[in-house]
Amino acid sequence: MFQEETNDAIALLQQLIAIQSYSKEESTVADFLERYIEIKGYVVSRKENNVWMLSPGFEPKRPTILLNSHIDTVKPVAGWTRDPFSPVIEDGKLFGLGSNDAGASVVSLLHAFFYLTQKQQHYNLIFAASGEEEISGENGIESLLKELPKIDFAIVGEPTGMNLAVAEKGLMVLDCIVTGLAGHAARNEGDNAIYKALPAIEWFKNYEFEKKSELLGAVKMTVTQINAGTQHNVVPDTCSFVVDVRSNEMYSNQEILDEIRKFIDCDVQPRTTRLSSTATPINHPIVNRGIELNRSVFGSPTLSDQALMTFPSLKMGPGESLRSHTADEYILLDEIGAAIEIYIQLLDGLEI
Repeated sequence: MFQEETNDAIALLQQLIAIQSYSKEESTVADFLERYIEIKGYVVSRKENNVWMLSPGFEPKRPTILLNSHIDTVKPVAGWTRDPFSPVIEDGKLFGLGSNDAGASVVSLLHAFFYLTQKQQHYNLIFAASGEEEISGENGIESLLKELPKIDFAIVGEPTGMNLAVAEKGLMVLDCIVTGLAGHAARNEGDNAIYKALPAIEWFKNYEFEKKSELLGAVKMTVTQINAGTQHNVVPDTCSFVVDVRSNEMYSNQEILDEIRKFIDCDVQPRTTRLSSTATPINHPIVNRGIELNRSVFGSPTLSDQALMTFPSLKMGPGESLRSHTADEYILLDEIGAAIEIYIQLLDGLEI
């Protein structure tokens, strides 16, 4: 139905794939996207490697919807059988690094924006292509949001099969240190920090937070790294371990941290508490329209820039999450066309 927009989006995605854009190294791809938008006749703004534009006739009294996705990629994993930066189409698939995560979302949201802004809507639109998403960097969407007008709702483009992730788990990484006393392993000396750490590690394995989310389930804590000792005959005086905490929307990360510190007898330091869980009411008008379009609603276990948004949002984009960060990453061309159509059906004429 939107063949011209789809063709333009696919051509743009091929050009984006050919530009290396690792996190913190997105300047060249941001330059290219900035020029592309200007050629389309829109006024574009730039902060660091973030590119955005407001819909023509932006009126502060109207509600504002943000269309956002990211232009950075991870580095190629082992196992690629083709050049990650050569956009090749085979059997209806476009291969290339970042094609699925999240280049297809970027180009689909962008061309939906172009279409939707050709006529007056009941809301303002902002399109924003941001950097540093893959590392939750402070110079990405978090920095950009400080420059934007008040946002009432956001669609975050990530590969969800164009279904509606109305909730998303947050992330908090904890560095834990247990202190003992060094001694010779051959004698009954010292206070073994590894043994002292075992009860804390066991607690993380077994503890259950009381509040569970209908969409996201329980808070999940997993010990993922441990380090102790300098040599075989020395009782270790320190044992450090890392805990991956995936929060639900029932708790803030700070509340989870406070609860942990009540029970754990060791030093617990979060790397950050700012990556929060999010949830948007099912009865929001945009979610309702998505359901009318036969899009399913779910809670996502993976993190995105939603975590840094304080307003209602949903994560929705072409592709499948399982293809992200994999060798020979690809997007189906049909998925791009379907995404543009669904984005337009979701937003055209909407009142919020």
